Formats: sequence, structure tokens, C-alpha cells
Amino acid sequence: MATTQWSLDPTHSELQFKVKHLMITTVTGSMNTLTGSLIAETEDFENAKVTFEADINSIDTGNTDRDNHLKSGDFFDGEQFPKMTFTSSSFEKDGGDYVLKGDLTLKGTTKPIKLNVEFGGIATDPWGNTKAGFTVSGKINRTDFGLTWNAALETGGVMVSEDVRILGELQFVKQA
Repeated sequence: MATTQWSLDPTHSELQFKVKHLMITTVTGSMNTLTGSLIAETEDFENAKVTFEADINSIDTGNTDRDNHLKSGDFFDGEQFPKMTFTSSSFEKDGGDYVLKGDLTLKGTTKPIKLNVEFGGIATDPWGNTKAGFTVSGKINRTDFGLTWNAALETGGVMVSEDVRILGELQFVKQA
């Protein structure tokens, strides 16, 4: 069976994370350096193999001090673990969309996760490139990956939630 290779278009893709701060507001960050591929055996992408990588040192929350803290050993330890990686184990249709399961590796720890994937469609850009778009969403517990830093608040609770929402807008380019 013929396979089709798709490569992530990093200029038209984004990966964000959202986490509660002080349990009253949400802070959003991005990982700005991304690579990935999707290998499909069918035109509907069912059972496609997905790989993804993000550079930890490309984290951007709009605040340099917070970014540096996230890159430090308290959180991601970007010096020792410079990449976040994902390798799929399944990509199954769920109505018109998909459920993506696979192994996420952060800070040297690999755990299975599940992501919801909304298929945006396929289009041809003005230069003749065929592109496919996907919106990815899910949630992980950061402590499962060794990201355990926190601070107790005088009023009760903690400074940073354990739950982290993942949101991605990913565009792939079909390879000839």
C-alpha cells in the first residue's frame, strides 16, 4: 500500500499550553520551534503515524523571567532535556474528527496521552502545495512528567495548577 508523507509547516502552525496561575487566571505559553511529520496510508488519514518535536528553549509566555523559570530545572530543564517529543500509537476516526493516542516525552519521562483532533480540511496554496489542517486539544498532568515545582498560597491552594491544557493549530504539507 502506498504511503503519503506530510511534513509540518512550522510557519503556519502553533503549539500552546495553558495553565491556571493562583487558581484564578490562565497563563498561556507557546513553543515556537516545531517539527513534525504525518505518514498516511489512506486519504482520510485513519491510522496515520504522527511524530512531533518541540524545542523547550523556544518557550514563550510573553515574560522573560517566567520563560527562564520554565526552562530551568524547576520545570522543563531545557539544558538537560532540550526537546519535547510525541510519537503516535493510533490515529482513529471519531465521526469527522480523530482521536490521537501516543507517547509524550517531557523532561526524560514518557507517558501515554490522548488528544482530540479536529480535521480542518485539505487545500492547495497559491504555489501548488497541498496542505492539511488540524486543530489538536488535550490535557496532561504536568507532575506525571516530573514538572513538580509549586508554591503553597497563604489563602490555600497552590500557585500553579497540575493540569495543563494543550492546544495546537497544525498545518502539514504533502510531500511529492
